[in-house]
Amino acid sequence: MRMPVDPPSLLTLFTPQVDVTSIFPVLALLALVTYLLGVRALGRRGLRWPRHRTVTFTLGIVTVLLVTATQVMSYAMTLFSIHMLQKMVLAVLSSMLIMLGAPVSLAIRALPRRGRAAIWRTLLLLVMRSRTAKVMTHPVVSTTLFVGSLYALYFTPAFDLLMRHWVGSLLMLAFFLFTGLLAFGGAFGLDPWPHRVSAPMRLLELVVPGPLHAFFAVAVMMASTPLVQAFEHAPASWGVDVMTDQLAAGNIVWGFGELPTIIAVAIVFWQWVRSDERRAQVGDARVEVELAAYNAELARLAAGQRRTVR
Repeated sequence: MRMPVDPPSLLTLFTPQVDVTSIFPVLALLALVTYLLGVRALGRRGLRWPRHRTVTFTLGIVTVLLVTATQVMSYAMTLFSIHMLQKMVLAVLSSMLIMLGAPVSLAIRALPRRGRAAIWRTLLLLVMRSRTAKVMTHPVVSTTLFVGSLYALYFTPAFDLLMRHWVGSLLMLAFFLFTGLLAFGGAFGLDPWPHRVSAPMRLLELVVPGPLHAFFAVAVMMASTPLVQAFEHAPASWGVDVMTDQLAAGNIVWGFGELPTIIAVAIVFWQWVRSDERRAQVGDARVEVELAAYNAELARLAAGQRRTVR
């Protein structure tokens, strides 16, 4: 991977970049094409897929591309603030938008049930029903991975070890995205998730990481020395102070730990209210049906009594 020469700016950051790390955006584009083909397959069967789900999934992939198909990739190997921006976009923003697109539900509905191609649907169902999937999607496990990875990577030598090569950097990005998908997939509950919990527990799953993210952000901002060695050698011509850049990285973590979480909590709370309303409507409809049947039975009995009297 070629390191950037000029200091970061909006123009240089989001300039397209093609190199060995382009495998990540290629896979993201492949995921988008596969999703759109699934939507098309449903349409051919006369089944309608919600448009807003397609929009949110597409936006999620776009955010992935913005931080992996541009020079953000190169700057993220040099500056802590850019790296943290990339990490938080993938783990929070991209993951949230992608899981709002309910990709697993789409795959299960779009994949054929018969023929040779049915093996893909069978494999997907086997994975989703496996013991490993149930363990990985348990709220305790997914939350630990989502938040615990911050402390495990940045407060240990693991991060510097991975940053020595672009392969390690890509593995970290994949891990960040994976943990975000696990966390928001379970919290939103839009897909047939292996481990399903109630709406209050899903709200708790979203709220708990907030203070832990905030504590990590404060620790980064208050550190008196660089946390990792990988970002101590920015080009002198850029005029970047390592500690100021680390302070900016902490602020980025703080920001992404607050606003997206509030939005996600609002979404889950709205789902909870809608679910209660639907249950109430179903209950009212059932009562009306039972009442109508009861009245019909009374009318039948009354008619029988009148015939007996005659």
